[in-house]
Formats: sequence, structure tokens, C-alpha cells
Amino acid sequence: MGTEAGVDLPGAGEMVLFEVDPAAYVPRAAHDSAEAPADVAPAPALPDETVPLPIPGWPERPGDDASIAAVPMPAHLGDWERRVLADPDLLADIAFAVGTPFHLLAPARVRANIAAFQDAFTTAGVDGYVYYGKKANKAACVARACAEQGAGVDVASVGELTAALAQGVRGPELMVTGPAKSDELLWLATRHGAVVAVDAVDELERMVAAGFDTRVLLRVLPPASDSRFGMTDEELDRALTLLAGTRIRLAGFSFHLGGYEASARAELAAVLVERCVRARAEGHAADTISIGGGFGVDYVPAQAWAAFTAAAGPAWFHAGKSFDSYYPYHFPVPGAAMLAEILRHGGLAELLRGNGIRLAIEPGRALLDRAGCTVFGVRGAKTRHAHGRPYRLLTVDGTSLSLSEQWFASEYLPDPLLWPTRPGAPTPTCVGATSCLESDMLSWRRIPLPRAAEPGDLLVYPNTAGYQMDSNESAFHELPIPPKVVLHETDGGRLRWALDTR
Repeated sequence: MGTEAGVDLPGAGEMVLFEVDPAAYVPRAAHDSAEAPADVAPAPALPDETVPLPIPGWPERPGDDASIAAVPMPAHLGDWERRVLADPDLLADIAFAVGTPFHLLAPARVRANIAAFQDAFTTAGVDGYVYYGKKANKAACVARACAEQGAGVDVASVGELTAALAQGVRGPELMVTGPAKSDELLWLATRHGAVVAVDAVDELERMVAAGFDTRVLLRVLPPASDSRFGMTDEELDRALTLLAGTRIRLAGFSFHLGGYEASARAELAAVLVERCVRARAEGHAADTISIGGGFGVDYVPAQAWAAFTAAAGPAWFHAGKSFDSYYPYHFPVPGAAMLAEILRHGGLAELLRGNGIRLAIEPGRALLDRAGCTVFGVRGAKTRHAHGRPYRLLTVDGTSLSLSEQWFASEYLPDPLLWPTRPGAPTPTCVGATSCLESDMLSWRRIPLPRAAEPGDLLVYPNTAGYQMDSNESAFHELPIPPKVVLHETDGGRLRWALDTR
């Protein structure tokens, strides 16, 4: 398991798509008020959800015309993160033991997020099943949390499949997705009893020729979509004809939609209920529909998101950098609340119940909400000027490969937290990486840190477990890939840490 250590902290406190989709990003110039529809209840708050206070001594809105600093974007934090940040030694001890940068993960939060989705199904009276989209984070502790909480895992490679099995996820709890799957992946999926989401007719032809005995979902190309994934109506008919007389059993249908519109998911699911009914008339089981992922995550308060999107521009960014779009970091009906909205829309829950159909979902980011952060060490600092005003330009000891948003031509907006906390003057700060690439910046915008960061300090980027911390990591410059450190809470409220087993 690796090095393990512990620290006693005051107060127990409960630890409670990767598809880069342009539709999921919000144009810089077009700000959505991001308010929940009137008939939609707000997201149920998990016990540890709180909003950070404004930075002491910093103007309420530093992003006016006279300032070079971006507006503050304080992240929603979990109780476990607050406890870690408040402890005088824990972060420094971990940094001493494993070096920086490193990632922190809280599997208890993953279990709580899974439970929230499971509760949404129960409340709606719907037979539902949660598959974790494993591409969102490779950590072994996340797959283990799925096994412990009764969730499955959505895998798309031999490596992901075997890693999930190694953490106790059973074969029938796996869904194998992705296009043009390898023969090896299909063989392993069949051996372990996983359900396979078939993306194309020729993929199904290979499975039939191999004589596989397995369950499949047929992936549907949504209407008016130019996606490269899924099958047209004509291809679906061919696939159903292929299944006749084989040992491959049709479990149902699946789809994935871009963006975060609940109503579109509910309406397409209702169409697939009718497909299931027709398939049953031809002798197929057809008792499952998967609506994929795309469940929103609420990273920052509505007020911060509105202030940023209303005024963001090159004046806030190092070297006058600008971005065309940003991920929607405020989402009014996130996670399990979005699932509840889908089930309510158009009476979908009643339709599923009335036809005896199970609804499967494949969230990734939403199951990792507030379940991890990334810690960089400050290695160097320079003072630079913009419009006659000074700002800090830091170099940290990692790269933006560990903060993936930069690699998709955008900026990760939740503000990093400077540790340790001590008095100082608020300081506009940009964050550069340790590589020799001019473009390798973790934060182009001038973040209003509460004091000037110095070498030896730590910068903690919050809520990075979903796609940010390891989607694009590599040993660039032959730098080591940052280790993942897993936090566990004892019955007495003590936090202990260990290296992830992967």
C-alpha cells in the first residue's frame, strides 16, 4: 500500500464526458444567468457543502476597469478539504514524504456522491443503476469506492477493465463502451459477463463471428447529431437482424448527448422506451436504457460566475491572453438533482416503471465532485507589471498536464488556495509551470491571492478529481507523474493518508 501516516484533527466532520464537448462550454461573451427553472428544486446540499468567505482586505469586485486582477472565483469546498487546509502540518508532511506536486483524493466523498444518485432513483421509484465513467480519473481508490457503494464502472479499454476488476468491481457490474473495441477487450468483457455498448454494425458482426455469449446495448445516434458515435435507425435495424439466432442478448439501448440539458435526455430516453417495447415484440429482453453522463457540477457560487462571465477579458490575463469559452463552473441543478429533473420531465419515471425498464447512467465528473485536489509547490516568483500595476508571476514544480483544462484551450477557473495561511497584502498572481514551454501556464489570469506567494509555499487547486488531475498527465521533461494520496477517516475522526494502490 505504501507509506502511511496519520494526524489528529479537531472535530470529526463528516467526509462525506472524457469527451471534450464544445456544447458544454459557455461562450465568453454570452453569460447565462444560470438560474434553475422555476419548477426545479435546488440541488440537495451534502453535509460538507459551504462557500468560502471573501478574501479579507480584497475589494468586493476587483475586476473593474482600474484593476488588473480577475474577480475572485472561490470554490465550493468539502469539509475534508477545510480540515486539511486548517491543519498546521498535514500538507507539509505529505509534501515532505512524497514530494510535490501531488494529488489528494477522498473516496468517502465519492461514495457520498454515488449515494446521492442512488437516492434520486429510489425517491423517483425507478429501477436505476450508476456506472462510474472511469476515464474521469484513473485512481484505484475511486473504483474501490464504486465497489463498496454498489455502483458499476464504465470502461473503454483492457487497462480500465482489469483495473476495475482489481478493485472488486464484478464483471456483471461493468459496462464496456467506446468505438471499435479491440478483440481482446470484447473477449475479456464476455468472459467476465460485462454488458457491451455496441457502437457500430461491424463491431457487432465481429462479436457474432466470434460466437460471443454476452449482453449488449445498441448505441443510438441522437437525431440531427453529427457525432461520430452511435448507429442510425437503418443501422439499428441491421443490428437487430444480426442478433437473430445468436447467443448475444439485447439488453437495450444507449445514447450520449452533449451539453447539460435535462429535458433532451428525458425526451430521447422516452423514445428509446418505445424502441425497447418494439424489440420485446421481436423476442428480445430489452429492459435497459443508458442515458450516459453529462451531469453538471457546481464548482463556484452563482455570484462569482456571473461576475466573471460578465467582465472577463484580456486585461485580467498574463500577456493579454484570452479564451473563447469556459466550462460552466456554476451549475444550478448539478449531479443527482439533475437526475431527479430528468426523471420528472415528461413523466419519464412513470414511463420507465410502467414498462419495467431500468435506467442506467454513466457519470464521471459528477461522482468526483469535491473528491480531490491538486497540490503544487511554489518554486520561484517574479514581479511583472500590467497597465502600470505590479503582479506576481509564479513558477510551480509541476506542469499544466496535471491541470488539464489548459490543454483544451480554456482556463480552470476555481481559484487555488495558498498554504500556509498568514497575514499579507492581497496580490494579483499568475501561475506558470516548470517546463520550458511559454504556453505551459496553470493559471493565465491574475488570481487575487490573499498574500504574495513565496518559494516553499503550496498552491492547492480545488476540485480537480474530475478530468483535471490525470487525463493528460505524462512524464514530460522526464518529470515524475504526481502521486495520488488517499485520505481515510477513522471512527474517531482522525484523517490518515496512504498512497493510492494503482
